[in-house]
Amino acid sequence: MPLPLKTGETLRGRYRIRRIIGQGGMGCIYLADDLRLEGRQCALKEVEHDKTLPAKLVQETRDQFFREATVLARLDHNNLPKVSDFFTNGPRDYLVMDYIPGKDLRTLMTEASEKKVFLMEMDVLNWSNQLADALTYLHQQNPPILHRDIKPSNLKLTPSGILKLVDFGLVKLLAPGEVTITILQGQGTALYTPFEQYGGDLGHTDARSDIFSFGSTLYHLLTNHPPADARERFLDPRSLVEPRLINPSLSLRTQKAILWAMELHPDDRPENVEAFRDALIGSRPITITSPHRFITKYNWMQNKLDRSLLGVTAAIALITLLITLLH
Repeated sequence: MPLPLKTGETLRGRYRIRRIIGQGGMGCIYLADDLRLEGRQCALKEVEHDKTLPAKLVQETRDQFFREATVLARLDHNNLPKVSDFFTNGPRDYLVMDYIPGKDLRTLMTEASEKKVFLMEMDVLNWSNQLADALTYLHQQNPPILHRDIKPSNLKLTPSGILKLVDFGLVKLLAPGEVTITILQGQGTALYTPFEQYGGDLGHTDARSDIFSFGSTLYHLLTNHPPADARERFLDPRSLVEPRLINPSLSLRTQKAILWAMELHPDDRPENVEAFRDALIGSRPITITSPHRFITKYNWMQNKLDRSLLGVTAAIALITLLITLLH
């Protein structure tokens, strides 16, 4: 693990480090101030390549880092952070992205679990709808882009209720006939990683690999329980407990869609994100709502109380009028 940068250090004469906001095996993610644009904060993702690799391979991985960074910088989607810059500083490479405020879904799930409740299914479906938009956009690029590390902690919810898919650390470009090297030389997080991705870059991954991770993420969010990983399920198919046995309030439709996405063999999963979205949501109305649902609930209760008081007042007035007429 490389030594992290210190608070106050400035990179490229522009990005002043505030603090570490994430950490991985190949480096940190920092919150930084953009000194050229007053008031703008950004996230710097750090990559330090394996020094034990042959020099030629290290150079190939760095070359690919810049090819992929160039592609990411061209992306423009509401549910993805904008990549604004990339550069080298000594042995490390950096990707500069928008800083996304708010909590990640892993934090929200943990908070619900501590209260011994589940996240609301409609909230999770709302987030799923937004994630499906982002993945469809990525998969429709030329060449298609796979995220390869979809998980609750890589999904952030902004204060306005917009979901952002963050951390492009394992991104892979599906160039036809080209064997690529992922910029972090990793395979994702085991709980959410499909069987075919365990082969690293020699594995035959495609959009259905992201769909597996998508389904596994939903399983975790809706049950507060991590799913059995692909290796465990391969050895014992019974190790994956049906979500409704953990969360009985979950709809049968949602369970069926999640288990379809989590099939071990890619051919048994939805062929694309849109097919999965249709199975998961279909015609169910989904709207973006504020994450501060207790405020909405309070307002609803207040409105209901106001309507009740108005009704009581009208009834009293009517009774008074009747008494007057009788006299």
